[in-house]
This record gives sequence, C-alpha cells and structure tokens, in this order.
Amino acid sequence: MYERPEIHAMAGYVPGEQPKRNGTVKLNTNENPYRASEKAYDAIREICDSRNNASGLSRYPNPPAQPFREAAAEIYGVEPETVLCGNGSDDILTILTRTFVGSGELIRLPRPSYILYASLAEIQGARYEEILFDENWRLPPAFAEAKDGLKLVFLPNPNSPSGTVLSKGTILEIAERLPCPLIVDEAYADFSEFHCIDLVSQRENIIVTRTLSKAYALAGLRFGYLFAPPNLVEQMLKVKDSYNCDALSIAAATAAICDTEWQQENRRTILATRKRLTEGMRTLGFAVPDSQANFIWCVHPSLKTASHKPIYEYLKQNGYLVRYMNYGVSGDGLRISVGTDEQIDECLALIRQFVSTEISSGTSLT
Repeated sequence: MYERPEIHAMAGYVPGEQPKRNGTVKLNTNENPYRASEKAYDAIREICDSRNNASGLSRYPNPPAQPFREAAAEIYGVEPETVLCGNGSDDILTILTRTFVGSGELIRLPRPSYILYASLAEIQGARYEEILFDENWRLPPAFAEAKDGLKLVFLPNPNSPSGTVLSKGTILEIAERLPCPLIVDEAYADFSEFHCIDLVSQRENIIVTRTLSKAYALAGLRFGYLFAPPNLVEQMLKVKDSYNCDALSIAAATAAICDTEWQQENRRTILATRKRLTEGMRTLGFAVPDSQANFIWCVHPSLKTASHKPIYEYLKQNGYLVRYMNYGVSGDGLRISVGTDEQIDECLALIRQFVSTEISSGTSLT
C-alpha cells in the first residue's frame, strides 16, 4: 500500500447525509434555511463583473484575507493581527491541529461532540482521548487535567449535538489548568446568549474559532476564521495554504459580516423557531436540553435501551432528513436543525404521527 498506515487504518469523517430525491427537507446538517444577506451576493457579482473590475478572477486573492480580518476586528473590538481566515472552520481546525500537534502527541476532546476532531488527530498520526459529558452536559475535572504529551484540547461551545454551553467562568478555569491551547469552537455561538472572543485577551492559551456557514447562511461559500494571540496567528500563517480563501469568499464573507442588521434579524427568527421546535418535541415526550445553537438534541426516555433510528427512518421515508446519532455508551438520539416555521410544523406533525402509532400499537414509546 502507498498510503500512510494511519490513513489506511482510519474510517474517515463522514459528512451529513445528502438528499437522494428532489423535495427532501434537510434538517440534518444545521444549515441556515434562509437566503444569505443580499450584500454577500452583491459582493460576488461585483468581483465577477469584468466591466467593474478589470482583474476579475485573473489575480490571486489577498493571501491572509486582510479585508475580512479588518472588518471582523472592527466588529469585535480586536486587532486584525488576532484574526486568521480559512476555507470554512474545518480548514481552521486542520491548521490548528497541524500547527500544535505532532505525530504520537495527544489531543483531548469531549464526547459526544464534533466527530471531525478525532479524524483530524488520526490524519496527523496523533493520539486522542475522549472525556464524557455527564447527564447534565457538564465536563468532569479530568477534562482540564495536565497530561504528558497533551498538545491541544477541543471544546465546542455550544456543543454539538446537545446545543448546550459551558459558562465563560468554567472555560477560563479549564484554560488555567491546561498546559496547551484550548480551542473554543464557536461554530454556533451567534445563536447563543454569549460568546468567548473576549477571553482570548485574558488567557494566552485560549483560541476561538468561528464560521459563516450557520448564522450567516453561507455554508456553500466555505469561510471560517479564528481569534488568537498575534504570536500564535503568526505561526499558523506559516501552516495555512498560500491562498486558502478565494476572492469570491473573501468578498462575500466581508460583506456578510458587516451586514449586522441582516444577521440580527435572522437570529431572532431562528431563535423563535427553535423555541417552538423545543416545546413541540417536549410535548411529545422527548427530553430536550436547552439549546444555544440552531438545532436541538432529542432523546425519548422510553428508548434508553432501544433506538431512535426508526423515527429517523420514518421521517426520511416522508421526505425529512434529521441527524440520527449513536454514541455507543453515551446512547443515541436525534439532532434536528432549525428550519423554517413551515418545515418545523410538518416535521413535528410527522413525529407526532409516529409517536401516536407506536403508543396505539403498545410498542416502545409508552
């Protein structure tokens, strides 16, 4: 075999399921159901219109995506030198792993959480250990313990699949005990009550990652970024691809992040629908943690020793994709993205129909 042994042995990250038929409603990959800011589309059109832009797409883009760095810095009250941009937040996570972790060294992550973290460790030839959340989605002291070879710790906040958060005080306490960078993955923080960007200036080992895929409805654009101390950004600039963000994504991302009016209105809409979805699932008997993201995590108490997969299959047969996730000892459940009000109403009606059928037949949902 020609490939490295680590690559041959790993299963590889599997993205969320894609529809195989027209008309399927996707509530499984946490995309924003609404159209992005028109200012983002205008920025793309301006780049592509050779009448207004002599160079168009014939020139390389700005290597560090400086226009976006400056815009993000102004919005969040930081210096541009603290911002690093990437081809989606997955690219940012890859850069972090390549920068700080060598072969055989250790990465720590919570479980259940974003499954890409483990794949990044395997690609790097690194080891990883998982620390289980408790039943209240809190982490034990072991998550912050120093350990030989520990080089990086990932902490999604809000977490996926639960949508829950750890407080800023807790995150600071964890960072203070760690001998390595703590990556606070804020892919969903724009839907949360708070963010942790200000913690970067308080602890030299805190790095906050962000994406425009969720709250800015730009999943197809692929643009992510992070905030870190300038000395660390300087090192990561050595690791990233020379032009990891293209001209179209830089222009659209800069326009989108500056359109705060659109983002705030979209956020209000998503949060209102999230509340309706949460209340609807709880009415149907599901346990749903309070989510700070654009999705909810649903577990039916009567299925602790059974499986939520039949519900997923039933929804899929009826044109709705949600995310069925099985974490082994941590159990399984359904993660449902917040769609439009109409989509959520139809999804809830299907789940209600399934639950009613199960109850009337005297099977597991009793």
